[in-house]
Amino acid sequence: MGQKASWLALLLLAGCGPQRTPPAKLTFGGLPVRGSLADARAAGFTDCVRPDWDTMRCRRHTVMFAGAGPYEAAVDLVGHDGSGGFDQVILWHTQDQYAVYKITDVLDRTGWTNCSTGDGERGDQIVYSRAGAPVRISMDLSYWGKRRLRLLPIGNTRERRC
Repeated sequence: MGQKASWLALLLLAGCGPQRTPPAKLTFGGLPVRGSLADARAAGFTDCVRPDWDTMRCRRHTVMFAGAGPYEAAVDLVGHDGSGGFDQVILWHTQDQYAVYKITDVLDRTGWTNCSTGDGERGDQIVYSRAGAPVRISMDLSYWGKRRLRLLPIGNTRERRC
């Protein structure tokens, strides 16, 4: 093999994205929180794009959650073809940055507890939890762009906790 073949092999390897088995299906409040591409599509997340080589984002429009909305919603799947599944669902409103507060109002009224991450720096979240609930709900306090609210499975340990 010459130098050209070696470079070609390296380029092909660089394009390989993360591989994983999709996580087990989990729904909460009528939304898919964790699962496969098939689970996302079955829940109406069919408007899909590939923002980069090894992820796929599938969206659903006019979503209601906790009696509030409509919101935009998305799941971010691992792998160019989405075969690695997803492990959170994201909600936001396209024009009203405060619209997701309607959800946190419901959480406050129904016994969820909350805490805040950070110390006033960018990226701070308010995180809601409730004993026995299979999810945590995290909302941006400081943000760039659209304020988002995320439903995260309890087992998701990559996200900030307080």
